[in-house]
Amino acid sequence: MASIESWAKSKGHSTGTTHIYREELPLLGSFDWLVVMGGPMGADDDVKYPWLKDEKRFIRSAVATGKIVLGVCLGAQLIAGAMGGTVTKNKFREVGWFPVKLTPEAQNSPVFRRLPRELMAFHWHGDTFSIPPGARKLASSEACDNQGFELGRAIGLQFHLESTRESIEKLIGNCSGDLDGSRYVQDAEHIRTGYGHLPEVNRALYLLLDSIESEYGKDPDK
Repeated sequence: MASIESWAKSKGHSTGTTHIYREELPLLGSFDWLVVMGGPMGADDDVKYPWLKDEKRFIRSAVATGKIVLGVCLGAQLIAGAMGGTVTKNKFREVGWFPVKLTPEAQNSPVFRRLPRELMAFHWHGDTFSIPPGARKLASSEACDNQGFELGRAIGLQFHLESTRESIEKLIGNCSGDLDGSRYVQDAEHIRTGYGHLPEVNRALYLLLDSIESEYGKDPDK
């Protein structure tokens, strides 16, 4: 979770990690926030990764019970798919540092209206999602039209604000095959020259998480 975990610790929150491919899902009553992160598989690769079906059912249950649900990259695609959207190949693979612009709809969001209209973000994806029924589209980039959505207390972000040098270096090391030199794919050295963006990116993440906690961190039944 990179800087998401750092934020949680700074707030005095406890965190836990479930490796769903080899561990049982937690009880819904055992957590307040569900953070769904990325991975190399596709959101609909259920045959190869059968646990994805369970994960999507779990996400639906978490959303239905009013949990705060935050998905990043594949996590956002899983939320979109679980809530009635679709996940498909994007026109472009998008890897590296590219700006994300908030939509006019984002100004109606109690969370996103506090963020700058344009954010520098890190990207590493080839798929995209449709906006789920009833959700608010939050952001877009030049390479990928749907970069974020909000559905009640569920938020999906295709882009990365949580990145650190360590997390990016792991991606470069483990997923170098994605660096195919296409239009919106930066090479490893170009990506590394963008490390100066990390303080700005992480500040935006902290502002976002502070806003989510302030707006949605109350018991929905009260």
